[in-house]
Amino acid sequence: MMIKRKAFEIVRQALSRQAAVALMGPRQVGKTTLALMVGEALGALYLDLEDVQDRDKLSHAAAFLSAYEDRLVILDEIHRVPDLFLTLRGLIDQGRRKGKRYGRFLLLGSASLDLMQQSGESLAGRISYIDMTPLDVREVAAASLEDLWLRGGFPDSFLATDAQQSLRWRKDLLRTYLERDVPMFGSRVPAETLRRFWTMLAHNQGSLVNASRLAAGLEVSSQTVSRYTDLLVDLLLVRRLQPYPVNVGKRLVKSPKVYIRDTGLLHALLNIPDRNGLLGHPVVGASWEGFVIENLINAAPALTVPGFYRTSGGAGIDLLLELPGGERWAIEVKRSRAAKPARGFYEACEDLKPVKRFVVHAGADRFPISDEVQAIGVRELADNLSNLS
Repeated sequence: MMIKRKAFEIVRQALSRQAAVALMGPRQVGKTTLALMVGEALGALYLDLEDVQDRDKLSHAAAFLSAYEDRLVILDEIHRVPDLFLTLRGLIDQGRRKGKRYGRFLLLGSASLDLMQQSGESLAGRISYIDMTPLDVREVAAASLEDLWLRGGFPDSFLATDAQQSLRWRKDLLRTYLERDVPMFGSRVPAETLRRFWTMLAHNQGSLVNASRLAAGLEVSSQTVSRYTDLLVDLLLVRRLQPYPVNVGKRLVKSPKVYIRDTGLLHALLNIPDRNGLLGHPVVGASWEGFVIENLINAAPALTVPGFYRTSGGAGIDLLLELPGGERWAIEVKRSRAAKPARGFYEACEDLKPVKRFVVHAGADRFPISDEVQAIGVRELADNLSNLS
């Protein structure tokens, strides 16, 4: 089964206005499949830099790539040849002088910070960045939303023939990250220690970061915990949701909240095998909250600032989106279809005066809770945000 990815047109459009495009996302999220589809449509040359033969072709990169200046060149796993970025800069500048300004290179990588730093230093003004996320609620049938929540958005996990096969695939992916990607991007991090840390984050899904408590559990320093978190964030596996910066004259929570970005990986870390196991697990509410937050952030227009709001007095908003132009949307997440927000949500809205106020519940219906607050399903709200782009 082939699922049409929304990133396809985004990549095509970016290539039409920029010389190089970097497509970033976690391993196995579908970057290569998407790049090959783009390449087929545009007649591109594809090179996999994990393949020794393809890397050898670039032993004299400038000479080799110059022969393809009239074609798009796709460079997969570009972070394996970091010295290539300076060569690409020279080729792009040469091409510009010949009138070849757009659609030269599509670069694929699995670590956002590493790739952005390497490319940003060499290709500033010559490259666009596109994040490719796992499948989201806009890319699957409405009837499959619960499967997407349980299995996560990695295509091979979501499309597995049954829950057991899906869980086994996700556990294999976790092992690949720990045994392969961690040594590549964080060589001093013991894989077993990082697995324990990752599992601790899963048990604390959506909680405020308490580095000292996590450090005590791992018998490491708080600085080491921060380094582990940075690595998982860089690998696009963990999201730090920052507190929304605002001056309202109240004492605000200043620690970020941490979420495992893909709920399928969250459930694999916690050994949750199926829907019944999830619904009976203590993490169910936090898992749904992370699922909704991740989908809404991915659907929001570019340059949207996401955050959360919480005061020491108990006022709080699960997700606050500041849209381009400054308009704020306040979003509370409830697994229950009753969808009644707590008093703290109303108090927080009084503090921040958001233009729109929603409670996202587990159903698909939309109905008013009060004059200013609407209950809504995650799919509809994601569509509404996407239409603002």
